[in-house]
Amino acid sequence: MIKTVKDVNLAGKRVIMRVDFNVPMKDGVVQDDTRITAALPTIKYILDQGVKTLTLMSHLGDPAKDAKKAREKAEKDGKPFDEAAYIRAKHRMAPVAAYLEKKLGKPVIFAGEDSDYGKKAFIESQKDGSVIMLENTRFHKEETAKEASDRDKLAKELASYGEIFVNDAFGTAHRDHASTASIAKFVPLSVAGFLMEKEVNYLEPIVTNPQKPLVAIIGGAKVSSKIAVLESLLKNAAALVIGGGMAYTFLKAQGCRIGKSLVEDDQLDTAKAILEAAKKAGVEILLPVDHVGAETFDAAAKPVPVEGVDLPANLMGLDVGPETLAKYREVLAKAKTIVWNGPVGVFEFDAFAKGTEEVAKLVAEATGRGAITVVGGGDSVAAVNKFGLASKMSHVSTGGGASLELLEGKKLPGIEVTRG
Repeated sequence: MIKTVKDVNLAGKRVIMRVDFNVPMKDGVVQDDTRITAALPTIKYILDQGVKTLTLMSHLGDPAKDAKKAREKAEKDGKPFDEAAYIRAKHRMAPVAAYLEKKLGKPVIFAGEDSDYGKKAFIESQKDGSVIMLENTRFHKEETAKEASDRDKLAKELASYGEIFVNDAFGTAHRDHASTASIAKFVPLSVAGFLMEKEVNYLEPIVTNPQKPLVAIIGGAKVSSKIAVLESLLKNAAALVIGGGMAYTFLKAQGCRIGKSLVEDDQLDTAKAILEAAKKAGVEILLPVDHVGAETFDAAAKPVPVEGVDLPANLMGLDVGPETLAKYREVLAKAKTIVWNGPVGVFEFDAFAKGTEEVAKLVAEATGRGAITVVGGGDSVAAVNKFGLASKMSHVSTGGGASLELLEGKKLPGIEVTRG
């Protein structure tokens, strides 16, 4: 069990809270506030308890990595490059703090400056009930340092800003960083926020004790990134629907002709092993039996229906066909739990989006019948949002890598620090 903000007395305390405000930005303007909105219930609850101060911390992108790419491009183009100015323009938390202030309807004090070391006195000088936003945690190399002793330097400083640490940043829960896990060594109490609690309550039972039958829909481009989750889900699933680009590696492993489709030849043995393990476990594997193909990977490419499992040499599979969708409908109709991670086609291209849209509709229908439906992974979430069906799912995860690792059965550092 994890401890949450409801399990501790917050009145009169200083709270330091990790949020996941790593939101898409353009010209200093927040483009998608899903993660900010998701944190509001915990923020409001903490403030309602009469805390002295609530200090928020988050990363925003990866400044060092981003600046390195921008510098290399500038050098290639023969242009001057001001790294400090570039980072300030793209990675500062000030615009996010201003956006949160509007959403919260309460002042959010931006701590300012590029460094958050030595902010204890500043925080303690604020009036009771104040909300403070720290600068981007990744402005400090210690945040993501490999050595625990280096991470601890920043963690100790951040811990001095509060008596209780609240982690509500599920999107970074799989990261053993200073602000997500190391900080817990130096505060008296560490608890989870409501978002973290919700994510754990929906995702962990899929691995440990799901309502059966469980059907998992696993898609995306590469088998290599989904091996562990496929192996984990074999323990409890009645059926695995394997779609997207990764399906063609499995089809080739079975001796099918896949034309110019995406394939990982170095994963063919892995695919065969997973198919054999599923057979032994009595888990049904659903692979595409027909396709929508194209000669090129292009949004403007002409879609070509392909009956049967084999693809002509001149085509690549970019979506599933109607016969495959009929099989999906049949197996999903029986499910009491559905977990979906990864699209079954190139849904970003309208001509090849039908398969993923139909899957989204089928999962939404299952929710309406009373099934527990969980959508995890960035592309799956983008798909249900694109088709306006996110509200029709039991739970849409806010963490791509984190949700995947939780489904793999791993222990996530940011969650473990909140366990009772």
